[in-house]
Amino acid sequence: MRYPASEKLEILRLVETSPLPVRRTLAKIGIPKSTFYAWYDRYAAGGLDALEDCKPRPKRVWNRITDEVREKVLKLALDEPELSPREVAVTFTDRHKTFVSEASVYRLLKAEGLVTSPAFIVMKAADAFANPTTAINQLWQTDFTYLKIIGWGWFYLSTVLDDFSRYIVAWKLCTTMEASDVTATLEQALETSGLDEVGIDKRPRLLSDNGPSYIAGDLADWLEGHGMRHTRGKPYHPMTQGKIERWHLSLKSRILLENYYLPGDLERAIAGFVDHYNNRRYHESLDNLTPADVYFGRGQRILERRKEIKRKTIDTRRRNHFQTAA
Repeated sequence: MRYPASEKLEILRLVETSPLPVRRTLAKIGIPKSTFYAWYDRYAAGGLDALEDCKPRPKRVWNRITDEVREKVLKLALDEPELSPREVAVTFTDRHKTFVSEASVYRLLKAEGLVTSPAFIVMKAADAFANPTTAINQLWQTDFTYLKIIGWGWFYLSTVLDDFSRYIVAWKLCTTMEASDVTATLEQALETSGLDEVGIDKRPRLLSDNGPSYIAGDLADWLEGHGMRHTRGKPYHPMTQGKIERWHLSLKSRILLENYYLPGDLERAIAGFVDHYNNRRYHESLDNLTPADVYFGRGQRILERRKEIKRKTIDTRRRNHFQTAA
């Protein structure tokens, strides 16, 4: 309970004139001993005015981001609304060489009404693969997905994804889902990765589902001739190919916002998203690196640079806080 200064003074006078000991007097009027002596010291030092309650003032948080940084974060979020708070935080750190945490970005965007729930259900892969890869080009995942072109019908996108980095090594828009379409995509992947120039003992293992094109004898012969082992997922268990299934969801949630009337239009849209996915989309599972960062071996250097940016930013905020406090 808060007391005005006049009542505090009356309590002090009451205790001073009471015939009972201080402790018993305070117990009867319900005032803690520590509170009484705090009032007494304040009155002795500053009189009646010192007994007034001070208005609570918010403490200055030394690690608070500046208004200038807040404005820049908001501008980035508004200029690139497809970015999540996590992606905004990482993008801002990389572009402006100033660290800002995902939590700070989320609170800022939430306060401005810029955080909304996704319009789709997120598909999650299994928590961990039974035999996780430890380097690029150890395991490639491949699969087909369906895409429709108005007036043409269904087309089928064949993709090869590197399991370790999630990098899209190759893709091909096909009119069928034959074994020849799979081998054509794999040939493109070998050429793009440069693995067509290495010994067959260094070729990656292939992971697929049990679709007709993947159990075909023609594919088995082609893989044997190119030194690639083949693993197929358990039937009715798509989580085994969770990474490429998640790629399909990311692709469709973006490019299917438009209708396509020519195969060339769809191919350009796919190519644009593949470039974005490989080179500019930060993956939480990759420590907020892009697939290209990991695939081409520059990921560790980027993480070390971000760590140094964070250290310098925190040091600057702390130094500015102490200078203001002084």
